Amino acid sequence: MKIHNLKYLKEWRKELRNNLTPAEATMWKYLQNSKLDGRKFRRQHSVGNYILDFYCPSEKLAIEIDGSCHDDDSAQLYDQKRTDYLIVKELP
Repeated sequence: MKIHNLKYLKEWRKELRNNLTPAEATMWKYLQNSKLDGRKFRRQHSVGNYILDFYCPSEKLAIEIDGSCHDDDSAQLYDQKRTDYLIVKELP
């Protein structure tokens, strides 16, 4: 069963890649072109219904850059559900 980069999220992933937050843009400078010890990262990579800010397939590592919009209770609940989902899936 495919869970990575589902087609129905393609346009949303593209929109997010084209409109990085300042924090995401700064992080991308350090991750792009395999600058981090030769590891390849992808921007706005989706796993299931969740779009991750950055994902390194070789390390099965997801990086989320969460700003103040993640401070309220509903956002924190969403973030926890995303984390739980990713842990259970043991990303391929």
